[in-house]
Amino acid sequence: MSIHYRTVLAVAMAALGASRADAADGASITLYRSDSPSLYASSGDTNANDGYAVVREQRSIALQSGVHDVVLGDLPNQLDAEAMALGFPGGEAKVISQRLLLAQGPNSALTGLTGSTISVLGDNGQPLANGTLLRAGADGLVVRSGNGTTLIRQYAAVNAEGGNFPTGSSLRLRVDASRGGQADAVLSYPTSGIGWRAAYVATLQPGNTCNMQFESRASIANRSGRDWHDIHLTLIAGEPNFAKSSAPRPMMMRAMAAPAAAEAMPEQSSMGDYRSYTLPAPVDLPDGSISQVPLYAARAVGCERTALYENGGNWMPPQPMLNETFNTDNNTSIISTLRFTAFDSLPAGYLRVLTADRNGVPQFIGEGRINDTPKGSDAMITLGTAFDLRGQRERTSFHADKAGRTMDEAFRITLTNAGESARTVTVREHPNRWRQWTVTSSSVKPSKQTTDTLEFKVEVPANGKAVLEYAVRYTWTADDQPQP
Repeated sequence: MSIHYRTVLAVAMAALGASRADAADGASITLYRSDSPSLYASSGDTNANDGYAVVREQRSIALQSGVHDVVLGDLPNQLDAEAMALGFPGGEAKVISQRLLLAQGPNSALTGLTGSTISVLGDNGQPLANGTLLRAGADGLVVRSGNGTTLIRQYAAVNAEGGNFPTGSSLRLRVDASRGGQADAVLSYPTSGIGWRAAYVATLQPGNTCNMQFESRASIANRSGRDWHDIHLTLIAGEPNFAKSSAPRPMMMRAMAAPAAAEAMPEQSSMGDYRSYTLPAPVDLPDGSISQVPLYAARAVGCERTALYENGGNWMPPQPMLNETFNTDNNTSIISTLRFTAFDSLPAGYLRVLTADRNGVPQFIGEGRINDTPKGSDAMITLGTAFDLRGQRERTSFHADKAGRTMDEAFRITLTNAGESARTVTVREHPNRWRQWTVTSSSVKPSKQTTDTLEFKVEVPANGKAVLEYAVRYTWTADDQPQP
């Protein structure tokens, strides 16, 4: 392969030679969840400084006896150089020092070739230099050959031996080897620029009850500046604490995996306070890509649809609120919600909900975030605002008896339905003038009542309306008496 450039001419100079250790496919990556918009955006910078992963690679390094330099290429751009570790299981060498060469600026594509054998060509195709690339910077290329070391400031193209252009940054290490020859090494490091989150799709099924076909996937974003091939991937669900804040447009694609059984799914297990999902087959994660792999097999899941009309909130005053104009909210919108029980541990992510139109075509009707949800717990999202439903709330009476330490308040709520089918609307009220209250009357029996919430389920006919009226009485003690 070759890459074309145009910079300046060639000068001779001396430099210390370095051997190169190319990245081996089949690395092991432990990937942590990230909700950073920059990782999953369909536009913006190629690289991102969000996300977190721990990488473990096997490297085969050509050693020379004694102290010399080794270049490790094909590294991501955002790795944590302070946490890198290179070990020789056979004890052939030890690391004396290291220097990270970042893939940045106009020469970023060449940084990954540091330590590789290259051919540099001029404007008319004539060879300018053949040898080992020692450095690629704004001042040109430093290339070592049998005739010495050359600084090339103007060139048209660079050919890489073997047709391979590694991506990412490089690391130059000074090592002290007890002998020469090939040696196996293990390189581990944390890096940002790569992360994952759950992506769920629920397709509502026809019928009078709420059922949905539920698909669970992991979206993996790679904007690290490096391609990953045939990696063994483990996904971590949960929220570990990270002390460091710095811990081409992406193409949407499925992760390319080696053939596996159709039923093969990630192996789930506990890891400390978190959950891990180990993928059943190696995957490819090209740089600048968002890949998807399944978390669980698709399944039918029961659910509950709710049309919610809500006024007020859970705030409670420090003493009885006698001001007549308090709690005069009149929200007209009715919100559509979806609730279901987690069939297994569901990592945090986003749920897209579809339903079939009259032609049987699945159409998007809403999206919401699901937090980490243990098995058996409820998850709920807001789908949007119902088009055909509206609510109108008005206070019909209010009376405060400060001497008797009582307060009475009543409301009328009118619900309208312009749709072609009857709907059940959940009316949620928050009697929060004071913490002690009782319902004294209601045209519909309450379906739920807590210390700060009152709910009614109201049937609203098609192309019609329904009216809910209720009243509450607040009481308090002398110690709670409002100040004059």
